[in-house]
Amino acid sequence: MSTLIKALRPFASCDIGDALVKLKYPLGGYLNGISIWSPVRQGHGVAPTVIGAAVTVKMVDAKDSSAPTPSKHFADSAEPGKIMYIQQPNGMQAACFGGLMGTRLKQIGAAGVIIDGRFRDIREMQDLGLPMFARSSSILGSNSFTKASQLNVPLQFSGDLWIHPGDILVGDEDGVVVVPPSLVEQVAQLCHERKEIDGRTLQDLLDGAEMGPTIKKHRK
Repeated sequence: MSTLIKALRPFASCDIGDALVKLKYPLGGYLNGISIWSPVRQGHGVAPTVIGAAVTVKMVDAKDSSAPTPSKHFADSAEPGKIMYIQQPNGMQAACFGGLMGTRLKQIGAAGVIIDGRFRDIREMQDLGLPMFARSSSILGSNSFTKASQLNVPLQFSGDLWIHPGDILVGDEDGVVVVPPSLVEQVAQLCHERKEIDGRTLQDLLDGAEMGPTIKKHRK
């Protein structure tokens, strides 16, 4: 796994997404609507690039008595160097993650947390320095609204795009992308090639070249 992460670390989420589009991976692996909130908000300050294998958590409506219950609190399932991906039911107005859970992940050594849903305690999260990406925030705690149901199961993000335990998640100030381990080598190769092309394109533009002819010249 460390080899896979090392292969992707030099590249931004945009680079990786473009490569996955070329490989016809669903939605280019892009987790639409999820952005960085901690340690800085998107566009405010220097945001870290976070990369790690996924540990997944499925949340359900707290009223769903038929849903299974994990044997331990989901925050205790975090792993050092890995990213926790939490999926909340659509339309839920309460948070499913907050400062106390963030403290637990930080102590375990998790690389970060990605929430397909809501969180709260923004200042506490930023003070912790735990990288956190989410869809939105809320003042409401989980309490009687939402609860964890399953740990480390495949989760459908949208259409054919799924997040599986062990998939590589990459998040930065532009957004979040998911890469299946089987495609990492091809993605890294395409990213290397595109980075070289973009470097030559940028230099021509800095030298005063027009955009149209420059794109045609380098992106054949």
